[in-house]
Amino acid sequence: MTNRTSKKSAKVAPPKKAAKLVAAKATLLAGGNPQIAMADGDGPVQAYIAAMPGWKRGVGRRLDALIVRAVPGVRKAVKWNSPFYGSPRRQGQGWFLSFHCLTKYVKVGFFRGTSLIPLPPGESRQGEVRYLDIYEGDQLDEAQFSAWVKQASQLPGEIL
Repeated sequence: MTNRTSKKSAKVAPPKKAAKLVAAKATLLAGGNPQIAMADGDGPVQAYIAAMPGWKRGVGRRLDALIVRAVPGVRKAVKWNSPFYGSPRRQGQGWFLSFHCLTKYVKVGFFRGTSLIPLPPGESRQGEVRYLDIYEGDQLDEAQFSAWVKQASQLPGEIL
């Protein structure tokens, strides 16, 4: 006769519910940027998006959905309190895009943005980086954004 001990099975929250729980505990940093622990995967990115304040949350959801649609299997992570996206074909080869909440807008950064056609509008002090700033009430050109995402995912990624 074997000695069996009864272990309580741990309850694991579904990913979206877990993200909401993490987001509920998130601290907002300067400019309303959510403070989410560094981690790989969709869960931390969804926690970040769920913690984005006000109208920015809808922008975060839309950006994430467009990125996922443009690059099936995209790699995700939260690093330095921002979601990062990397090409699924280049595991460990870096990241092509990130976004970040600022006081009045969401800043999308394309790490090799100077190679995109047409160029995203925002210049950077960092060589190849280009930005797209999205303010409350802005109409995102989804076709152009998706085209930039597809192009960016094909370029060498930023190693961080």
